Amino acid sequence: MSILAALTPAPTTNETEWSVGDLAAALRRTLEDAFGHVRLRGEISGYRGQHGSGHAYFSLKDGTARIDAVVWKGTFNRLRQKPKEGLEVVATGRITTFAGKSSYQIVIESLEPAGIGAWMALLEERKRVLAAEGLFAPEAKRPIPYLPGVVGIVTSPTGAVIRDILHRLEDRFPRHVLVWPVRVQGEGAAEEVAAAIRGFNALTPGGPIPRPDLLIVARGGGSIEDLWAFNEEVVVRAAFAGTIPLISAVGHETDTTLIDHVSDRRAPTPTGAAEMAVPVRTDLMAQVDDLARRQGGAILRKLERERTDLRALLRAMPDADAFLAAKRQRLDLAEARLRPALAGNAGAYRARFGQVIERLSRHPPALALARARARLAAIDHRPRTAMVHGLARRADAVAALGRLLGSLGYRAVLARGYALVRDEDGLPLRGVAGLAPGQRLRVEFADGTATVRTEDGGPLAGTEPAPRTPRRAPRRAAKPADPAGAGTGEAAGEAAAGDPARGRRAAKAEGAPEDTPAARQGSLF
Repeated sequence: MSILAALTPAPTTNETEWSVGDLAAALRRTLEDAFGHVRLRGEISGYRGQHGSGHAYFSLKDGTARIDAVVWKGTFNRLRQKPKEGLEVVATGRITTFAGKSSYQIVIESLEPAGIGAWMALLEERKRVLAAEGLFAPEAKRPIPYLPGVVGIVTSPTGAVIRDILHRLEDRFPRHVLVWPVRVQGEGAAEEVAAAIRGFNALTPGGPIPRPDLLIVARGGGSIEDLWAFNEEVVVRAAFAGTIPLISAVGHETDTTLIDHVSDRRAPTPTGAAEMAVPVRTDLMAQVDDLARRQGGAILRKLERERTDLRALLRAMPDADAFLAAKRQRLDLAEARLRPALAGNAGAYRARFGQVIERLSRHPPALALARARARLAAIDHRPRTAMVHGLARRADAVAALGRLLGSLGYRAVLARGYALVRDEDGLPLRGVAGLAPGQRLRVEFADGTATVRTEDGGPLAGTEPAPRTPRRAPRRAAKPADPAGAGTGEAAGEAAAGDPARGRRAAKAEGAPEDTPAARQGSLF
């Protein structure tokens, strides 16, 4: 029975026979048509960073299930919120299948934190990292110019924000405004805002496009997701790197973004940013008018004080007539004494002049001149005769002194037969002591000099030098001076009569030996 049943062919049915690939493709089409784009909320699990291909693979899970997720390389670079392990997110993408594993997955196209708590946690973490780098330091803040010439605004070109700012600037103090239009929400908004800030700072001062003196980054209110572009790191770093002072006006007064911490001044609203940017023109004009009025009043008060002081000084000064009265009185007294004084002075000089005339009459100048001429004529020949005799006497005296000098010189002694002995250095020798055998000596005679050598030196043994007896020149009677006989014995006697020393010199000149080194040295020969 069982064998027959096994051999009996199975009854035919009308069900379609599927291949595995066809079934996988049909399931994929069915799943994609049924769900399409979905927003899926879950916690990221199993994220290990990008794959070598640039794609990212992880899972989204909640308390009951999990689903695989993939982010393609091109999409990953555009994600505003990058995947992070354990982060609860809301993923937007397409549901599809993966036939290789018989599984379904979500291909993520955008990713954002789920719920206000996740956004705030991410914001606080980013704020902590940037603050640690010093981007929010108070010393990095720049002062806002009091009255900027050009104001640059980074905001959406449409909407109420730009109109409110322009209207407030016009009301307070009209300024030249440059608007850099950007998207302030959604994908790519952060990059546009950062590019606008960098673009304004890159303008050249004095160029064709004026460089702003102040920047305003503004946006209207919204949720934390709507304002998230101003929390992006690229915007914060662009604001920190700029050199133009920046006012942030993002959201309402209660909204706080990271650009508020890095900006130089935070405004509660875009309208408040315009009020911070420029002063009120009418208030400024009123202040200037008030200062001018106060300055004018101060000047008038100073002039009045000076005028009062001048009046007081004038009252303290004496009257001109009173001041000059004493001077006038002294002048009158001097004038009264001047006429008699002049008359008396003229009389005195007249009397002196009369005395001079009287003396001249008693002693006329012509008579005094004649007497002087007679005295001059009487002594006319005497000065010439006295001068001739005086010159003759002086000539005789000079000749006598010359002859005496010649007779007292050592050459006169040499002429009488003496000789002067010198050593090789030209020094005169006073005795034989110290002479060496063969020593060269120079002997000077009256008619020349000879060079000799000694055969023996020093004094003879057992002998002593003969004692020298000084000779005294004989005294002679004084005779009258004879200019023609100067240098003879009579001249020597005459000199001795008036001067003993001169008599001794004259006696030596006549031939008396003299105890001199030249005489002693000459005795050697």
